[in-house]
Amino acid sequence: MQWSGGWNAGFSVADPEKLYAPMIQDPVYGYAAVNVVSQKRTQHSLLNWMARILAVRKSTDVFGCGSLSFFIPPITEFLAYVRQLGTETILVVNNLSNAAQAVELDLRRYKGNILIEMFGRNIFPRVGDLPYLLTFGPYQFYWFRLRRI
Repeated sequence: MQWSGGWNAGFSVADPEKLYAPMIQDPVYGYAAVNVVSQKRTQHSLLNWMARILAVRKSTDVFGCGSLSFFIPPITEFLAYVRQLGTETILVVNNLSNAAQAVELDLRRYKGNILIEMFGRNIFPRVGDLPYLLTFGPYQFYWFRLRRI
């Protein structure tokens, strides 16, 4: 990513003709529009989204060290799995499709747990005996902490 919208996108003070490759001049995707300085100012930028997702991932060791158990959802466009480490359990569900979809997961072994979405800390309904229904937009995903309350 370019550093700034300034001279040579903040990479070099050399004359533009002496650069190894020319700077991207596109008005939408060029260095003047897409750069670290402008991305830091925009709450919903790719740079800030990546910082948030990395912070959530670093908030627990379960992502890197926990056991891994996959679900076999009835819809092939979904990837769902649970990571466990000690008393901590994380449920990850991904819609790999370019279409909005719903999926029902058999979470009976986690009956009584509530799902806490890890980015907004929103609480989802308690897991019961019936398949757990989740709806997704295109390419949407959820990371949930499972808590017994």
